[in-house]
Amino acid sequence: VQLVESGGGLVTTGESLRLSCTASEFAFDGNAMIWVRQAPGKEREAVAGIGSDGSRHVATSMRGAVTVSSDNAKNTAYLEIHNVKPEDTAVYYCAGDKQMLGFSWFLGVWTYWGQGTQVTVSS
Repeated sequence: VQLVESGGGLVTTGESLRLSCTASEFAFDGNAMIWVRQAPGKEREAVAGIGSDGSRHVATSMRGAVTVSSDNAKNTAYLEIHNVKPEDTAVYYCAGDKQMLGFSWFLGVWTYWGQGTQVTVSS
């Protein structure tokens, strides 16, 4: 299984950004996935995800700020970040799991992780 994130880079406050997570040997249709970010000097933070049943989940602190989606035909999941702020600066990771039923915010249960993509927001 391989998960590869892309779409990060340097953006300006107020812009929108779409991150992609493309999978091999892993189908988003029927499996759960999550987007996680880690800002410099901080703990990993779950942002949003899609359950094995297709349900979408967004962390309370991120509601209205992000949209999570997937294109099963392309085997790619997306995280759109709207109106980015400097505090959105972080490495963004996607993770997946083939055994999970539903969805979990507990990061320790996710089996497959990508290498991350850096998002840097300038003010």
